[in-house]
Amino acid sequence: MAERGLRYTREHFDELLTETEAYVRANPVQSLAYAVVAGFVLNRLGIGRIVSGLVRLLLFALKPAILIYGAAKLYEATQEEEKL
Repeated sequence: MAERGLRYTREHFDELLTETEAYVRANPVQSLAYAVVAGFVLNRLGIGRIVSGLVRLLLFALKPAILIYGAAKLYEATQEEEKL
C-alpha cells in the first residue's frame, strides 16, 4: 500500500513538474515576477528563517542518524556471521 502511494505521488509530482516547466517556458517574465514576489513574501513572513532553522536542525541530526544506522547494520552483519 505504501509503495502504491509513493508511486501515485511520484507520478503526480512528475506531472506537476512538467506542467510547471511548460508554463515557465511559455511565460518566462511573468514566472520570474511570481518567483520574486513569492521570495519577498516568504522573507517578510519569516518562513524563510523557520525553514532555514529546520534545515540546519535536520543536517545537525543527520550525522548521529547515519552513525546509528551504520552501527545497526554492523550489528546485523555480525549476527548473520554468527548464524553461519
